[in-house]
Amino acid sequence: MNVLIICTEKLPLPPIRGGAIQTYIDGALPTLQKRHQITVLGRSDKSLPNEETKNNVRYIRVEGGVLENYRENVVDFLKASSEKYDLIHIFNRPRLVNAVRELAPESKIVLSMHNDMFKPEKIDPEEGASAVKKVDKIITISNYIAKTIEDLFPEASPKLQTIYSGVDLDRFASSYSVNVRKMRKSLRKEHNLTGKKVILYAGRLSPNKGIDVLIRAIPELTKKHDNVALVIMGSKWFSDNSLTDYIAYVRALADRLPIQVVQTGFVSPDKIQDWFAASDIFVCTSQWQEPLARVHYEAMAAALPMITTDRGGNKEVIEPYKNGILVENPEDTGEFVKHLSYLLSNPKIGKEMGEYGRTLAEKNYTWDRVVNDILSVWEELENKNVQDDENMNTHGNFEQSSHENERKSITGRKLLESRRLQAIREKNKARNKNTNDENQTSNEDKCKKGTRKLKENRNVEGKSD
Repeated sequence: MNVLIICTEKLPLPPIRGGAIQTYIDGALPTLQKRHQITVLGRSDKSLPNEETKNNVRYIRVEGGVLENYRENVVDFLKASSEKYDLIHIFNRPRLVNAVRELAPESKIVLSMHNDMFKPEKIDPEEGASAVKKVDKIITISNYIAKTIEDLFPEASPKLQTIYSGVDLDRFASSYSVNVRKMRKSLRKEHNLTGKKVILYAGRLSPNKGIDVLIRAIPELTKKHDNVALVIMGSKWFSDNSLTDYIAYVRALADRLPIQVVQTGFVSPDKIQDWFAASDIFVCTSQWQEPLARVHYEAMAAALPMITTDRGGNKEVIEPYKNGILVENPEDTGEFVKHLSYLLSNPKIGKEMGEYGRTLAEKNYTWDRVVNDILSVWEELENKNVQDDENMNTHGNFEQSSHENERKSITGRKLLESRRLQAIREKNKARNKNTNDENQTSNEDKCKKGTRKLKENRNVEGKSD
């Protein structure tokens, strides 16, 4: 089939700036392109060309940042394109569906949902209902996300299917494997972690991610276990190391700890696995209803025992005390102390949990499995197309599809599209782009004000990539 994949407006593809959705798509593309003709439409980036064909995948990049502007650019692209797409796969943006359907009435549309983007504060209920009606299939990253959609729009139920994400098992190798030990030893030595039991947090630094809860648990933990160290891997946003009140608060808390603390800031996607390999225990402190953080897959692949909060979809990949432990009260520092102390006091059990997690990753969370699940959805819709065509012919409609002939003239059409896309980009240069960057501050008094706001911010839905 001729397939168009539409990414979100936040981050580019390939995932040079990170992003769970971008990583998901990038992990699936190598196999998808072997079976189908793929065009990826996403946001532009100064480090990437606006158009390129790489590894048999055609990339088109337009201005992103703000959804309304991005949607207009998606519309302009579809209007300019002479391609007829058999299937259009939209990622995490139901607000794109109606515009896409209007311009591609005959295409099958798949919507992949990675966040609670159907909530009333994210999309008008009437627009949401229309999007549900106009898509052919809705893939969700977890059963939790599927349920949030079904609760709001029961009519979506027959279209819903959960496809869990995957992880690169070669990159995120077991911390016990021979190949990883040299790198592990080097990184630990560089950061004065040799001989320490390293606790790893990986994620954005925001109130709803809750790293402050873990930091506040450490003083009590060190009363029994003083040979620990903490690695905080993350930043405000992907590729963004700017300072916020909350990050200043986190740093102030960390500076008071009686143990070694490494605050890495943003780590490029190709280096993340190094810190998993250098660590001994992985902790996810999410306070909000997490869709299902992909760091769980990475921790399993790295053979790390996990402690994670019972929030949203996180628990769907946890077998309690087999590959991880669930924190039932995420705001309770004492519960983190209890579970960390258990793993630190029982290193053999921790190792067994990590190894079992690796086994689960190898069995259930490979990119091959993800791709096969996606392909099964695509092929189901492709077969439905064939059946619909046969039914039309039966009723006397002998009009033949022109898709095959159009594909034979792809080169000429792409040249025409190039010129049209250039015109779109020229128009974008004249458009004033809204920005929502937070003001940086290093004032410690302002940082402390954030402390009083934490509880009211805990359940504010996080950014989606």
